[in-house]
Amino acid sequence: MNFEYYYGTQADQFSFIRIPRILLLDKAFSALSLSAKVLYSVLLDRMGLSMKIWIEWGCQ
Repeated sequence: MNFEYYYGTQADQFSFIRIPRILLLDKAFSALSLSAKVLYSVLLDRMGLSMKIWIEWGCQ
C-alpha cells in the first residue's frame, strides 16, 4: 500500500475524535475496554458541539 502524507492545514479536511490521555495511560481506567473509551470520547465530542451551539444561540 502506498499512502500519501498530509501536511499543515491539509489535515483540516478530516474530523478527529480526541481521546483523553488519562483514559489510555492511567491504571484506574485499565479495566475499561477500548470500545468504552472510544464511546466516551465520541460522547464528549458531541457534548462539546452541543455546548458550542447552545452558547452561539445565546441560551446560557
